[in-house]
Amino acid sequence: MKNLTKTKWFIFGTYILLLLTTLLIGYVLLQNNNTLKNVFKSFFEVAENRTFDYRQTIKVSHKHPTPNSDIVLLAIDDASLEYLWDKYGEWPIPRNIYADIVNYIESEKPQAIIFDMMFLKSIRSQQNADKLFVDAMNKYNNIYTGLNFDYQSPEVRKPADLPQRIELNINNKSNISFDKKYKFTNCRLILQELLNGNVKVGLTNVIRSNDGIIRFVSPILIYKNKSYPYLAFKAGNDYLKMKDDNNFTIDKKRNLIVADAKIPLNKNGEAILNWYGKSGTHTIVPFYKVIKEMEGANITNFNFKDKIIIVGTTAQALHDTKSVPIQGEVYPGAEVHATFINNMLDNNFIKKTGLLTDILILLGVIAIVGTIAMFSTSTLFATLSTTLFMIAYLFISYYAMELYNLWIPVVMPIIAIALAFTLSLLAKYLMKSRDFEYQYKLATIDGLTELYNHRYFQDTLRQQIEISRRYNQPVSLIICDIDFFKKFNDTYGHQAGDAVLRQVAQTLKKNSRTTDFVCRYGGEEMSIILPNTKAEEALMLANRICAAVSEKPFHLTPVDTAPVTISLGVSTFPDNAQTPQDLIEWADKGLYYAKEHGRNQVGRY
Repeated sequence: MKNLTKTKWFIFGTYILLLLTTLLIGYVLLQNNNTLKNVFKSFFEVAENRTFDYRQTIKVSHKHPTPNSDIVLLAIDDASLEYLWDKYGEWPIPRNIYADIVNYIESEKPQAIIFDMMFLKSIRSQQNADKLFVDAMNKYNNIYTGLNFDYQSPEVRKPADLPQRIELNINNKSNISFDKKYKFTNCRLILQELLNGNVKVGLTNVIRSNDGIIRFVSPILIYKNKSYPYLAFKAGNDYLKMKDDNNFTIDKKRNLIVADAKIPLNKNGEAILNWYGKSGTHTIVPFYKVIKEMEGANITNFNFKDKIIIVGTTAQALHDTKSVPIQGEVYPGAEVHATFINNMLDNNFIKKTGLLTDILILLGVIAIVGTIAMFSTSTLFATLSTTLFMIAYLFISYYAMELYNLWIPVVMPIIAIALAFTLSLLAKYLMKSRDFEYQYKLATIDGLTELYNHRYFQDTLRQQIEISRRYNQPVSLIICDIDFFKKFNDTYGHQAGDAVLRQVAQTLKKNSRTTDFVCRYGGEEMSIILPNTKAEEALMLANRICAAVSEKPFHLTPVDTAPVTISLGVSTFPDNAQTPQDLIEWADKGLYYAKEHGRNQVGRY
């Protein structure tokens, strides 16, 4: 039992080693084959992102986390767009309207007004309207507006230089290398009076994942090898620091430090957004209601004091919508900004586990599942236990995100669980097969001579006679005895006798056919069952074996050799007997005849 336990642990350890070796080889192959690497990377990336989406969807259905009430969307929604068309007869509306909106909201002392819009120079713009708008925007210290980077050809648009005041100074102590998708070659300039004025400028670029869904936002974007802030990041930073500050540090753990908060970034410099629910979860005030309020209609009763106001379009006709992880939901750009700022204010970004942690998780689930499968008493119990463990892991991955904002991997661990379970059962099956073969060998093979034992001889002889009777075929039997065997034990010791038994057994096996059954009958007697063999053929084989033994020198000790002879008896079914007992008795009589007539011969009764 102790040896079996050691064997079980040895096979389990071997299986773990083989699995890890396979994973390592697969990793090396992927590293050396870019096409294969990209295919696998894309598959696992998409699959893992989908698990993130499901967790986010379930999480927001539990209304966790809750949106910050200090964030307000001043939305140009469908109703507002229709109102503006009717009132002003055009879209975009004259910019002096925004000036009026700014002055009205600022009278209530908001924390910030963020325009998720780009105010470009246009031939349609009215000079007086633009002046009123620019003056209003530059009048306050808490106004933000958007700028957009792109990859437009310099032949179409010459890349412009941006004012130093909007650059970021980054002290990067981490291994982050900002992804090339956040390194832009051109930009669309907004009004110079805004760009060079008092208005705070940030980027509105949001990069979708390969499947078109926004999960990551980079707070820092690169243009002409200089760093610039994402619009929402700029506003959130100023809110938390209570001052306009463009100096930042990224620590060794890839955390972007903002006041007392930390924004965890991935290796590409992206923050993972934590979503709050369906579109419209944040407080929304329709744009048209504020206009009416300015004109004297008392319809909103909304106080903008100390609020962060995000002005943006949410109307479907204006096509500023983005797919988000929450299933079936699309967000307008303004709500993406609101989500980012909300994550900053509540220190609520999602953090993804690193490579080392992922590897430890994989090793952990492999070890647990392997242990369950290898040491379970039944396959059904192992299957149920592994299934429950897999379900438990899925729950852990969900609650890690809901309670701790931690994104632990799901796809690779689930695949590892399935592989570990399958390979464990295979290893267990091989181990059982090995144990069965070992037990079968113990039950059927003589330990000294490695011939079939007496029980196997009796069972096989009965089976062969039944087969012979059914198909009308002969079966023969040879029984042999070592001549003067007691002399070897008395003269040289029992070890010499054992050596003679082993060498005679090997001689019998070597000179028999592969279809024959060579057995130890008992003591120094051995037997050979010869299926489908006539008496004459059995007699010829017996004589050949007798000669082979007598011609072979037998080693009794490392230095002593001696000649050995055997006496043999032969019988055949159905010529000599009709039952196994009679067949054995007939062969025994032939053996006795050989011994009585000089030994070292084949006797036939």
